[in-house]
Amino acid sequence: MIIFNKFLLKTVLVAFFSISWAIAFSQTFTNPLLPMGPDPWNIYKDGYYYYTHTLQDSLVIWKTKNIADLKTAERKTIFIPPAATAYSKQLWAPEIHFLENKWYVYFAADDGNNANHRMYVLENAASDPLNGSWIFKGKINDRTDKWAIDGSVFYHKKKLYMVWAGWEGDINEKQEIYIAKMKNPWTIKGKRIKISSPRFDWEKHGDLNNPSNPKHVDVNEGPQILRHQDKTFLIYSASGCWTDYYALGMLTLKGRKLTNPKSWVKNELPVFKQSPENGVYAPGHNSFFKSPDGTEDWILYHANPEAGQGCGTFRSPRAQKFTWNADGTPNFGIPVKAGEELSIPSGNN
Repeated sequence: MIIFNKFLLKTVLVAFFSISWAIAFSQTFTNPLLPMGPDPWNIYKDGYYYYTHTLQDSLVIWKTKNIADLKTAERKTIFIPPAATAYSKQLWAPEIHFLENKWYVYFAADDGNNANHRMYVLENAASDPLNGSWIFKGKINDRTDKWAIDGSVFYHKKKLYMVWAGWEGDINEKQEIYIAKMKNPWTIKGKRIKISSPRFDWEKHGDLNNPSNPKHVDVNEGPQILRHQDKTFLIYSASGCWTDYYALGMLTLKGRKLTNPKSWVKNELPVFKQSPENGVYAPGHNSFFKSPDGTEDWILYHANPEAGQGCGTFRSPRAQKFTWNADGTPNFGIPVKAGEELSIPSGNN
């Protein structure tokens, strides 16, 4: 009987310390969150993170209570496009939003020819986006129906808007950022308005050196709205993602009318860029999320671990907390090293 009790006590102690170690370990994480994942997007709702990134041939949603657990998170493929359509290939930069009590996923796709990239949207009325049915609502475009990628939506003073990256004409020479009002989550209302074009040298690293592409393309893309107190910012990615100089720029809303280009003031310098000393190159195409308790602000972005790796499968998703400057502007700091231990978002305990 005494031997049994000693054995039982030992078993209980081992289990206790194992559980304690696991709990303590789960309070930290390291980047990258996944081995691969360009254009990462994340939203927190009702106790869960819903995450997605570019997979090219399909749309997948990850669901987890802890963003650090993406590698083992539940996941579901919600959309595989039918063959031989205008949206069968090169599915880029999906975003999942909860609007008007329904889930929407926005993405860009084409028929295999990049010049035909346009934006599309799916809808799901289920409370959990991993359940229910995803309905293809169709193409979402303004009246010009020009090349368009990286669509993102947001409310401003109870009105819904969309921002995206597009071409002014039909030639791949420059990507610029446009905004438009929306009639509903799947319909753009009125004209598109250009609010950002590459101006500074750091936005114009875009040599391609590829006979099947233009010699050079200037890039503003991946627009994301960020708010703090009474301020509204638009964070975007600049320069070609195929260069190590891919970085984040910032527009600040100074006027009242979002669709007036003069309302937006561009920062003269990038707000987040490569860190060779930390082994992080071409950081960009980001999204933002709050910690579960709402006290922390986090940036989610992709980056390469080495120089010269371009827009391929080396891009991996990374997350880090950021702060705010005294003037109310965001301070993203520098990209942290892969493998550096970070505390998980507050409220995940």
